[in-house]
Amino acid sequence: MLQTRRWLVQLLAAVGFNFWVWPTPSPLKSVPCPGLNCYACPVATTACPIGSTQFFVGQLLPGTQAALANPSPAMWLEVLNKVPFYVLGMVGLVGALVGRAACGWLCPFGFLQEILFKIPLPKLHLSNRWGWLRFVVLGLLVFLIPLLVSEPWFCKLCPAGALEAGIPLVILDESIRYLVGGLYALKLVILAGTLLAVVLIKRAFCRFVCPLGALYSLTNRFSALKLTVDREACLQCYRCREVCPTDMLVYENPNDMACVRCLECVRVCPTAAITIE
Repeated sequence: MLQTRRWLVQLLAAVGFNFWVWPTPSPLKSVPCPGLNCYACPVATTACPIGSTQFFVGQLLPGTQAALANPSPAMWLEVLNKVPFYVLGMVGLVGALVGRAACGWLCPFGFLQEILFKIPLPKLHLSNRWGWLRFVVLGLLVFLIPLLVSEPWFCKLCPAGALEAGIPLVILDESIRYLVGGLYALKLVILAGTLLAVVLIKRAFCRFVCPLGALYSLTNRFSALKLTVDREACLQCYRCREVCPTDMLVYENPNDMACVRCLECVRVCPTAAITIE
């Protein structure tokens, strides 16, 4: 019953973030959604928090240089306005309340990964110790490189963006097809590799690449919503890992940074050893 409800919430979230009629822009495009959902998608109603963050970060260096050349309170205020307080504040608020639950319940790309993993092909188990890679993506492609070159390089390579915006826009808008080139081809290759990976590995993109998941994961241990394990009641039967979309052994660390708060482990635990705190 819980799994059905969660899938229903995920489906409604995916539709809710993508129901606008193209080509008229949605009036909510300045509002970041809590999941990874491309701003440029023809039917997107809201903005992607990672895309919005890069937009602001990309303006920081030119703004700072301008303020240093012509120092004044107004110029430095403009620099402060380029800091993505609004977007990061939204992510921080959601994380403080429910940790990575937005990944497990509201993210359209996360929902797609869970659907694709059900394709009956041989599966691979990849340890969550490689989760540090998503922080590399966050640091380099979301903050450092956009800061230095004023371009949103994660968006340029994002597989969710390729699927939701890159492919549909090229199909729908003939006037931009001449722009298709090497970078577009690279983006399609990354998309193909990502889709293959998520068929074989549970939520591979979420666990090892997603920079939004990296931000949310920092809040898991401190969020109001937590999981707890009664170690005396726990049988270590691995049922939690079988249903976990991020391949966690929940009894080892129920509030690990990989946990997306799907609560499937709570549902299947035969001794009710895993509970919501």
